[in-house]
Amino acid sequence: QVQFVESGGGLVQAGGSLRVSCVVSGVIVRVLPMAWYRQAPGKQRELVATISGVSGSTTEYADFVKGRFTISRDNAKKTIYLQMNSLKPEDTAIYYCNFPTDPDNWGQGTQVTVSS
Repeated sequence: QVQFVESGGGLVQAGGSLRVSCVVSGVIVRVLPMAWYRQAPGKQRELVATISGVSGSTTEYADFVKGRFTISRDNAKKTIYLQMNSLKPEDTAIYYCNFPTDPDNWGQGTQVTVSS
């Protein structure tokens, strides 16, 4: 069964940066497209960014993070990253990684809190 373990969240001031990580197990992750999602308090979970499988040469971003966030992958470490720059208070949420289609078995996520 696939498992996702997210880490790297924390408290940061507006304008700051964080990098969150997600270790994936139970699947051959290197060939799979992957994604980061987030869920803010009282809101539905939303897609943040996606990355293609193998080389990760194709990435896509939600408009609200475009130009500020970068998704990447290290297949040798079975890890997906999300580099977040120029953070805003509205980026405060729990961040999860999963598949961009048919997400499955959500991990615990990692809390990112941006203070104004």
